[in-house]
Amino acid sequence: MIRIAIALTALLTFWQATAAPPTGAPPRLNERFEQAEVSRWKAVFERPGREVWDHRREIVDALELQPGMDVADVGAGTGFFTFLFVEAVGPAGKVYALDISRPFVRAIAERARREGRPNVIAVRNTDHSALLPARSVDLVFLADTYHHFEYPRDMLASLHAALRPGGEMVVVDFRKDPHIATPWVMRHVRAGKTQVIREIEAAGFEFTGERNFLRTHYFLRFRKR
Repeated sequence: MIRIAIALTALLTFWQATAAPPTGAPPRLNERFEQAEVSRWKAVFERPGREVWDHRREIVDALELQPGMDVADVGAGTGFFTFLFVEAVGPAGKVYALDISRPFVRAIAERARREGRPNVIAVRNTDHSALLPARSVDLVFLADTYHHFEYPRDMLASLHAALRPGGEMVVVDFRKDPHIATPWVMRHVRAGKTQVIREIEAAGFEFTGERNFLRTHYFLRFRKR
């Protein structure tokens, strides 16, 4: 009986290890955004030489947004993609700008009011959930955000639920490739492209393709299964 108990305990331990959700980003990775100084981060995020900034309009074009679509900009930061999206979807569409940083969310909401953009909805989400209504968006967009997820399984389940049937998710993030990436990226980014695809597929998405117009980033497209 003792041997059987030991064997069962070992089997349970193995199953828990193999079934465990992907390890997320360390909490300290996101602590600096809790009381973010927006003007400082605008200088970091919206600067020439940052690939997603330099190619922001090409990225938006590649999304193939249509008037009337509802979009979630997850990890919206200073909101530069948010306000490009709202131009693309027009007054009949909505853009949800999500971030865990209260100052970023407040700044986006204030800009939306200032510019008369009632269809920009700023949401302070949690590290476990997007806090979006079920089946509320046609497209989820993440730029330099996936590697910040502390609880990727929870966040992916939340985003999956927020998408309408057949909705899509696009992930733009750093290539974790020592031939391309800086030492900072290699230390900072948790998972490479292959692992990211594997994790997202396991969360109920179908990988539908990749665009290769970026050098230091990948552009991956998924569809809700």
